[in-house]
Amino acid sequence: MMAMDLINQLPAFLLVLVRMATFFVIAPIFSHRTLPPQVKIGLAVFISMIAFTTITPDKVIALDALFFFLILKEALVGIVIGFVAAMVLYIVQIAGTFIDFQMGFAIANVLDPQSGTQVSIIGSFKYMFATLFLLSVNGHHMMIDGMIMSYQIVPIDSGLILGNEKLIAFITGVFVKMFASAFQLALPVVGSLFLVDIALGLLARTVPQMNVFVVGMPLKVIVGLALIIITLPGFFYVFSGVLRNMINTMGQLMTLIGG
Repeated sequence: MMAMDLINQLPAFLLVLVRMATFFVIAPIFSHRTLPPQVKIGLAVFISMIAFTTITPDKVIALDALFFFLILKEALVGIVIGFVAAMVLYIVQIAGTFIDFQMGFAIANVLDPQSGTQVSIIGSFKYMFATLFLLSVNGHHMMIDGMIMSYQIVPIDSGLILGNEKLIAFITGVFVKMFASAFQLALPVVGSLFLVDIALGLLARTVPQMNVFVVGMPLKVIVGLALIIITLPGFFYVFSGVLRNMINTMGQLMTLIGG
């Protein structure tokens, strides 16, 4: 009898595992390439087992044609929630790109070990600080807690609402807030370097003999690096606000997906 109950619960557990595994594929910290795949799989299975104890499906899920649609739905939910969680670090990289454009570092990129793509130097620098800050405030615990709560808000046996106008408007607003937050993080350095450009322009008009292009580049690098060090405490303060907004956004998104 117990073996029969375990067999009947297996499809529901697989759906839980699909959402958790796809979340770990894209979520920050958990999706890092330096983390062995065996650890990711084991962590996904272990947390799925914990989350499964809190789930009470309305009915026994059968292995039929509908089950495959539920798998696609769970994968989509996990990817969407993981992307919103990863957005907090994408914001930092975009902010670093804004600063690189002003400092003249836009032509030099480095390899991001997580995504395998080329990112800006300052963006990679701030990304490492943001990741350490995320670990220091137990942000990874918050993400796991949010994923376990998502099974209560978006049940595994429910349908997926994709044509909801509120959901589309919400996702559009998230992208807008993403760039606004990135600009907010980069504004102190970018604004100061813009004033340096104005000062160099005035200097070029008053002293035509001076080669502003030769003087301006090292000056902007020195001023930019000094401003990054000075504004680092403020960066963590603003980033903590971005992190809180990300947590609220995850909750609102799960509510909209669950209908």
